Amino acid sequence: MPITLKLYAFLSDYLPAEARRSNAVALDVPDETTVAALIASRALPPRLVHLVLLNGQFVPPQERGARTLTAGDVLAIWPPIAGG
Repeated sequence: MPITLKLYAFLSDYLPAEARRSNAVALDVPDETTVAALIASRALPPRLVHLVLLNGQFVPPQERGARTLTAGDVLAIWPPIAGG
């Protein structure tokens, strides 16, 4: 099923080179794929996966293993941000 994965800041390095400019890549994932399974399949380091939004709604860490993706979903992920 088709979904869109968006990775921001330095996580965009985990996207294919041609997708880094837009920070987004269209993916075809199996039915019943969870947010956690997709994160793992893209080899994103867990300590760098901080803010996760599914269709604009926050997905807390404890829910990522149970939240399944559906066709057309947009999953956006940000790393921890530090600044001053």
